[in-house]
Amino acid sequence: MSARAPARNFQIRRILNLSTAPAVSVPHRPRFSRLADWLAWQESLHGAEIELGLDRCRAVYEHMGLGKPPYVVISVAGTNGKGSSVALLDAILSAAGYRVGCYTSPHLLRYNERIQISGTPASDETICTAFDYVDHHRGGISLTYFEFGTLAAFDIFSRAAIDVAVLEVGLGGRLDAVNILDADAALVAAVDIDHVEWLGPDRESIGREKAGIFRAGHPAICSDPRPPASLVQYAGQIGARLSLYGRDYGWEKSAAGWTWWGRDQRLPDLPPPHLHGEFQLQNAAGVMKVLEELRDRCPVTRTAIEQGLRHVSLKGRFQIFPGAVTWILDVAHNPQSARVLAETLRSHPCAGHTHFLVGMLRDKDIRGVFQIMSGLASHWHLVTLPGRRGTTAEFLYGQWQAAGGNAAVSLYDDVEAAYAWVRQLVAAGDRVLVFGSFLTVAGAAKLIE
Repeated sequence: MSARAPARNFQIRRILNLSTAPAVSVPHRPRFSRLADWLAWQESLHGAEIELGLDRCRAVYEHMGLGKPPYVVISVAGTNGKGSSVALLDAILSAAGYRVGCYTSPHLLRYNERIQISGTPASDETICTAFDYVDHHRGGISLTYFEFGTLAAFDIFSRAAIDVAVLEVGLGGRLDAVNILDADAALVAAVDIDHVEWLGPDRESIGREKAGIFRAGHPAICSDPRPPASLVQYAGQIGARLSLYGRDYGWEKSAAGWTWWGRDQRLPDLPPPHLHGEFQLQNAAGVMKVLEELRDRCPVTRTAIEQGLRHVSLKGRFQIFPGAVTWILDVAHNPQSARVLAETLRSHPCAGHTHFLVGMLRDKDIRGVFQIMSGLASHWHLVTLPGRRGTTAEFLYGQWQAAGGNAAVSLYDDVEAAYAWVRQLVAAGDRVLVFGSFLTVAGAAKLIE
């Protein structure tokens, strides 16, 4: 026994020495250091530009270890009005003193606009760090461009100690990446026909997809005056606490502005939202109902509501650049938003000529939009948009003719060429409305600003 002792002691010492030996550290090197490189890589990472489904995103989220959010989550879906609703929620909650994280898409000028904390876009460095964290934890899981950005936003919010997250659903609702988080309150704005390839051919199909952000036992608000029956049915099936516009809340004009009414309170003589178009009161009413439902967790004062309404702003929604020639930017790209745009345009008369600068994506109801906007401009300027979903100016011209177009019309290879030529044509007192795709409006915004 004694002869074996040294060997046994040696083995023990060897094991102890190995277990306490310093580990060799390998420095982590992010895939990219510049935001532009990350974004370019993400565009080619996944085979499909859009692939609805939650499994991949949810798996990566779990690998990231983020867990249940410690902040209040408000999800906003809808065909039209969701951007305005998000902006209103952000403005009012921020005025009430809450630290608000906003996630929206798409952006107009810079990707950073998509992720904001207290009204300030996230820095390139912050986003790159979040992208690296997502990349490090996704393993072999392929993510779309939008999914990558959504997970990065959630990582940024978790580090920023926010009080409330206001999340704009990118597409649909049920299978959108944003929906991996359970909303404490969910708002569906106006529902119309759009993205039929992914969401279905009618309002009932689309309404069911939008309602997918509702949760059992939680507030579910719809600000569409004609809610799809499928949305109402789904809310009932899962036991969501559904509030409908005109039934459970609404608004009416008053001598000093407008009055909001809800379940058990009434707020008279509120200032109108600092956004163009009376339809914004419909969006504001839905937002007020969300705040009423969350008042135990996020109470807001009337002062904060008034301040938020007066100071809310949103780029690309009847955004006016005044001058000798007025430029107006609006991302209207489906019939419902076109009707609102046409109504708003009529309420702002012009002394001179009106020019339309238009570029649209192939999966939109282009002819329907053109029919609604017909007769409101003396000259149409149709532009080609790049990418798989883009359309040529010649294609737009065919749709314009089929819609009964009856005005001067010009075709261009890109937004820059159209902008340069329009500037030479217009005179003092004229106005130019740029509408259609975000790509069109963003291109013009860069040139104007």
